[in-house]
Amino acid sequence: MPWEERPAGCHTPMWRYSKNPVIRRDLLLTSNSIFNSAVVPFSNGYAGVFRCDDTNRRMTLHVGFSDDGLDWHIEEETLKFECDNKEVGQWVYGYDPRVCRIDDRWWVTWCNGYHGPTIGVAWTKDFKTFHQVENAFLPYNRNGVLFPRKINSLPTGEGRGGARYAMLSRPSDTGHTAFGDIFYSESPDMEFWGHHRHVMSPAPFEVSAWQSMKIGAGPTPIETSEGWLLFHHGVLLSCNGYVYAFGSALLDLDEPWRVIARSGPYLISPREPYECMGDVPNVCFPCAALHDPATGRIAIYYGCADTVTGLVFGYIPEIIEFTKRNNISAL
Repeated sequence: MPWEERPAGCHTPMWRYSKNPVIRRDLLLTSNSIFNSAVVPFSNGYAGVFRCDDTNRRMTLHVGFSDDGLDWHIEEETLKFECDNKEVGQWVYGYDPRVCRIDDRWWVTWCNGYHGPTIGVAWTKDFKTFHQVENAFLPYNRNGVLFPRKINSLPTGEGRGGARYAMLSRPSDTGHTAFGDIFYSESPDMEFWGHHRHVMSPAPFEVSAWQSMKIGAGPTPIETSEGWLLFHHGVLLSCNGYVYAFGSALLDLDEPWRVIARSGPYLISPREPYECMGDVPNVCFPCAALHDPATGRIAIYYGCADTVTGLVFGYIPEIIEFTKRNNISAL
């Protein structure tokens, strides 16, 4: 996996790749920006689904591949989904994808245009053919993030037994939502979603201002002995507009809507020029994480100023300790 050692004198839990942005805005001939994208291990390297806004400023999705997770080839042709239902499969727009492997399939979720933003769902086995299924929820919703395995969290009973797929999402509205909580949902078949549970709300401004207006799930949660490690973005409404940063939380392994710990301080907030200046200034928006259980290393891909893609590194045990030490979940 991509990796760079912690710089000398750095005492923070995560540090930026010295050659950021790892994916520039004009990697494609037609791209205005490439950001808020998802990558996963695939074959002998990595694959991903990328948000590539074109020079018409249309929000499109593209497939990409890399040998090392640093140098990427992103296909010029937009991703085309195969769908048995013409109404569901009609393309309007798509943005902010996530990719999650469950068993032998890679599942893609993204903010899909269907009478407003909702959560589109599709699967692939080869990153060549993508099969779109029903949208997960009614509009309006964003930040649909799947768990990497089924979860058996609710009592069994008639029609309720067995483990279920699980997803986090953030109900919203038609525009630049000035609110947003994270919710948990389950499905027996990736089509019908229910058993909705509240996970987290924005924090009080006086407690943790960077996540006081709205929050949303980031990369696929990582299963650890301490719980599901969730990276989430948060938004501060400042006198100069919105500021997007990201932090961490631990969720219960068996009942993931129950928060064990949640970091008060952020992990990463806009600081570098490529995070502070762009089409939407002051944005750090995490969408994908690669990790190595043997070493505890983690690499997170994040959108920077809605323009380019950055990369940060850290160690999972250190991030868990940081989350627990700075826990605000009981406040």
